[in-house]
Amino acid sequence: MDQPRESEVLFNGQSARIRPQQSPSPYRDISVEQPGWSKLLVLAGIVTILGSSTPVGFAIGVINTPGMVIKQFCNESSTSRYNLPLTESGLDLLWACIVSIFLIGGTIGSLTGSLLADRIGRRGGLVVSSALGVISGVMFWTSKNANSIELLFIGRFIIGLSAGLTTTIMPMYLMELAPPRLKGAMGAFCPLGVTVGVLLGQILSMYRVLGNENNWSHCLAFSAILQAICALIIPMLPESPKYLFIIKKKPHLALKQLKRIRNAKEEFLSDEIEILRLEEQENIRQGDTWSIRKVLKSRSLMMPLLLVCALQAGQQLSGVNAVFYYSTEIFKSAGLSTSSSEWATIGAGLCNIFMAVLSIQTMSWFKRRTILQLSLISSAIFLVLLGLSIGFIKTFTWMPYLCIVGVLGYVLCYGLGLGPIPYFVGSELFEVGPRSSAMALGSMANWAGNFIIGLTFPTVKAYIGAASFFIFAGIVVVLLVFIRIYLPETKGRDSCEIYHLLEHGFKSKPLSSPVSNGRPELGSLTEKTHL
Repeated sequence: MDQPRESEVLFNGQSARIRPQQSPSPYRDISVEQPGWSKLLVLAGIVTILGSSTPVGFAIGVINTPGMVIKQFCNESSTSRYNLPLTESGLDLLWACIVSIFLIGGTIGSLTGSLLADRIGRRGGLVVSSALGVISGVMFWTSKNANSIELLFIGRFIIGLSAGLTTTIMPMYLMELAPPRLKGAMGAFCPLGVTVGVLLGQILSMYRVLGNENNWSHCLAFSAILQAICALIIPMLPESPKYLFIIKKKPHLALKQLKRIRNAKEEFLSDEIEILRLEEQENIRQGDTWSIRKVLKSRSLMMPLLLVCALQAGQQLSGVNAVFYYSTEIFKSAGLSTSSSEWATIGAGLCNIFMAVLSIQTMSWFKRRTILQLSLISSAIFLVLLGLSIGFIKTFTWMPYLCIVGVLGYVLCYGLGLGPIPYFVGSELFEVGPRSSAMALGSMANWAGNFIIGLTFPTVKAYIGAASFFIFAGIVVVLLVFIRIYLPETKGRDSCEIYHLLEHGFKSKPLSSPVSNGRPELGSLTEKTHL
C-alpha cells in the first residue's frame, strides 16, 4: 500500500508531527535540486525593490537639495494667499515641519503595517502602500500650480505613511516567499531599494536636473510613477504561503502558492511543509491571535523584540545620515568645487549601493552574527577616525584626504551588515504569528531613530562639532556588546528554535547549544536547506 504524501497527512491532521522520511529523496540528496531562484521569486524581488523600497529612499534623498527653492515657494504662497510673509525663523520652522512630518508618517505607517499585513495580507499591504505613494505624488505634482503649502505638507505625511508600511511589510513578505537558503539574500532587497532610492533622489534633485524653480514639484512626484506600476503588478504576485497557512488557515491554498513560487513538485518541498506544520503548532501553543499590545506584554518575546528594536534604531543612531550630511563639506575641504563635491557625495552613494548589492550574496555566504559584528567594529573605528580628522581638518594639509577615507570607509562598513541586517532580522527572530507586530515595532524604532537624529544633530553639531561622531561611535559599541551577548545565529535555524533560545529574556543563553525541552528542534532540518 502506498504511503500517503506528507501534504495529505499535514492537511488531514493525521499526525501531530510529520517526521522527515528516512528513505532517500532527490530533494535531500541532490543539492542542485533544492528550491532556488525561480522566475516568480526574482520578479517579486525586482517589483518590490523598484516599486516599494526605492520610493522610500527617494523620499529621504530628494528633499534636501531643492530646500531653498521650496522654501521660496512656501514664502511666496503664504504671502499671496494669506498676505503673511514669513520671517526667516518662521520659514525655517515651516520647513522643519515639512521635512519631519515624513518621519512622523513613517512611524504611524509602521504601526499600521502590522494590522494590514494580517488583515489583508502581505501582498495587499504593499498594494495599499503603493496606492498611498501615488496619492502623495499627485499632491506634490499639483502643489506648485495650486500654490498650496497644504498639499505639499499632506503629501509628505502620506508618503511617510507609505514608507512606514513598506519597511514593515516588504522584508517580511520577501523573507516568507524565500526558500530557507535564500532568506538572507531576499532580506537584503529592501535596504538595496532604499539605497538606490536615496541616490536617485539626490541626482534628480540637483538644481541642473529637476531641483529648480520650474520642476521641483515634478521631482518630488517622480517616485509615484514607480509606485503606480508596482500597484498594478503586485496583485499578480503570489501571497506568502506562511501567511496563508498559519494566519488565514488555508493550507491547500498555501501549498498551491508554494509550488507556484518554487516552480517545483510537491515531493521537493517536504522540508518546507514540515516547517510550516511545526510553526503552526507553535503558534497554536502560544495563542492564535497576536497584536502589538500582546507582543509588548509577552515576557518570552521581550528579548527578540529588544534585539529587533535595538538594531533598527541603532542603524539610524549610528549616524549614517550625519555622515552624508558632512560628506559634501568634507569634499570641499579637500579642494573640490561645489559641483565636484556634490558628485563626490553621489560617488559615496554609489559605494553604498555597491555594498547593498554585495550584501545579497554575503548574506548567503556568511553568518549573520559574524558579518554584523565585523560591520559594527569597523564602523565604530571609522566614526572615531571621522571625528578626529574633521576636528583637525584645518590643522594639516593632508587631513581632508583622511576625512575622505573616513567617509568612504564608514559607508562601506555600514553597508556590510549594519545597513541590511536590521531590516530583515525580525523575520528570522519571530515566528509567523507575532512577526508582523514585531516588524512594525522594529520599523517604528527605525523611524524614531531617524527622527531623533534629524531633531538633535544640528544642535549637537553646533555645540560640539565633529565630536558628535564620537557619540555615534559610542552607540555603535553599545549595540555591539548587546548583540554579541544576546543575538543568536539565525542563519540556518528556524524561528521556532530561535524562540526557545530567547524565551527567558535577559537570562537567556542564546549562544549555548539548543536544548529541546520536549519541543521540536528544527536546526538539523533547516540546515539541509542552507548548504
